[in-house]
Amino acid sequence: MSLGLWHNFGEGKPLETQRAILHKAFDLGITHFDIADRYGPPIGAAEAAFGRLLPKSLRDEVVVTTKGFNPMWDGPYGVGGSRKHLLATLDRSLARLGLDYVDIFYLHRDDEETPLEEQVATLDHMVRTGRALYVGVSNFSPERTAQAARLLRSLGTPLLVHQPPYSLLNRHIEESLLGVLEEEGVGCVVYSPLAQGLLTDRYLNGIPADSRAAEGRFLTPDRVTPEVLAFVRSLAELAASRGQTVAQLALAWALRDPRITSVLVGASSPEQLEANVAAVDRLDFTEDELAGIDRAAKEAGVQA
Repeated sequence: MSLGLWHNFGEGKPLETQRAILHKAFDLGITHFDIADRYGPPIGAAEAAFGRLLPKSLRDEVVVTTKGFNPMWDGPYGVGGSRKHLLATLDRSLARLGLDYVDIFYLHRDDEETPLEEQVATLDHMVRTGRALYVGVSNFSPERTAQAARLLRSLGTPLLVHQPPYSLLNRHIEESLLGVLEEEGVGCVVYSPLAQGLLTDRYLNGIPADSRAAEGRFLTPDRVTPEVLAFVRSLAELAASRGQTVAQLALAWALRDPRITSVLVGASSPEQLEANVAAVDRLDFTEDELAGIDRAAKEAGVQA
């Protein structure tokens, strides 16, 4: 399991809470910390916070990842997959992190306006100049992922990992991407395994006033349909029979597939993180349980 720093490491969050979450993660055995240049708010704040909080004595014990492509500054080179932007944004990320290198640098998106050959050559250059130990892609189509893997291989740098969304409410990667990754020997670290919090106990009785859906920024109320709620309630019944929460069930379900290298989880408190990590205590599913999940998804009109 890996800790994602998207929502809870901006400047609006108490530094001591952030420190406690990181320490708890490390104590629980999490060594993979996932960031991106734009995470905040404001943009860059998550990298800066992590750079302040990471004990330098632990640098060789952790895997630090960041990403590039996102709009970071004004002007034509402030966004995208060009060599100029990607090298500049990684150098700025390293400065905020206070590090000489990141363990993995991801292309956060596929830039259709920049030749894939240029994007891939830039990743190779990052490795050869010591800015990144490994490279990956995120949100790439299966076809472009295969192309990127083969181009990188021809340059002598492996494509280590892909980071797509995956959850009980979003299973698109099962259609072809997972097969491509397996064929190309690429790992898969999935984000949003709890579907922005929908796959938790919070929405069993509707939309809480203090929830992401109520806020409407990253999870809009129209996604919390009666069909989705019915599906989540059926998951709650199964989770209870397994001695798990809905979140623990959802995380265990994602990790059940050996093609999934890790799942990214966020946390607003050390206690929430500890509860999520407990999902790894029960990763086994019976055939009847998996069939029941698929059946409930179909009945609720949710992708299965």
